[in-house]
Amino acid sequence: MVGLGNPGSEYERTRHNVGFMVADRLCRHSGSSWRLEKKFQGWVAEVVWAGQRLRLLKPNTFMNASGEAVRSLSEWYRVPPEGILAIYDDLDVPFGRLRLRLSGSAGGHNGMKSIISHLGTQNFPRLRLGIGRGARSSVVGHVLGGFSPDEQKLLPEVLDLATEMVEGAIAQGLEKTMSLYNNREVGSRA
Repeated sequence: MVGLGNPGSEYERTRHNVGFMVADRLCRHSGSSWRLEKKFQGWVAEVVWAGQRLRLLKPNTFMNASGEAVRSLSEWYRVPPEGILAIYDDLDVPFGRLRLRLSGSAGGHNGMKSIISHLGTQNFPRLRLGIGRGARSSVVGHVLGGFSPDEQKLLPEVLDLATEMVEGAIAQGLEKTMSLYNNREVGSRA
């Protein structure tokens, strides 16, 4: 599993780092801790869920080079692309909505473009956390910006749901988890 984000404290609470935020929650829930692994160009944690030994990765590269870290870990542990779950922000999904998919294009996301390029395929699962497009005129300003006060109130619930979805995907499988969770939305009044 790889949570995408940018390293450095200045990016810590930005929309672009929700993948890191989910990875941190997964690490805490498992009772594990992060260690910097230079050979993988990132932070790695080993966890056990549903009887499976898994590795979490937070690339220590900037978003646009995430694929380097993912490929390094994948090759070292001989994990095929379909065994890698990428967790990242998505402008095209409204804030509060999460989408689990078995494969797909990068959809304009530079971190995903990098992973697809380095793995040589787009056939790997991904969990997209909606950040919406917002009112900002600049995409970069929006993704690298902090959450609005209303979003900050809902963010813990979004991260909890993402954690629940990842744990469900491991325990029950991706397709079952997709059918149970893909229509849910945090903050929905419906």
